[in-house]
Amino acid sequence: QLLASGGGLVQAGGSLRLSCAGSGRPVSNYAMGWFRQAPGKEREFVAALTRRGITTLYADFVKGRFAISRDNALNTVYLQMNSLKPEDTAVYYCAASRFPVVGTTPPPFDYWGQGTQVTVSS
Repeated sequence: QLLASGGGLVQAGGSLRLSCAGSGRPVSNYAMGWFRQAPGKEREFVAALTRRGITTLYADFVKGRFAISRDNALNTVYLQMNSLKPEDTAVYYCAASRFPVVGTTPPPFDYWGQGTQVTVSS
């Protein structure tokens, strides 16, 4: 089970850090990722990270603003979000993949957590 937290309401230009804690499943066994879904839109990939945290992959619209990281000892993955924009408003989901992060295409993800709402006001 993956438990996402850390969402909230923030003004444009502000920051939030999302957390995704593994429960009953060590996240160290998986590549981890974050996705988001805005109202009326399809879910989209945001960021992914290899098992050891060496390789990252980002969607173009978050490069330079968001950073994904992990602490396997705490069984937790993070998404640091800076310079937030109103268009970043969405429900954010964490997910785990049995497949490696290779190249520029996110792997398929097998396990999903519940979402956490992020709202950015202008």
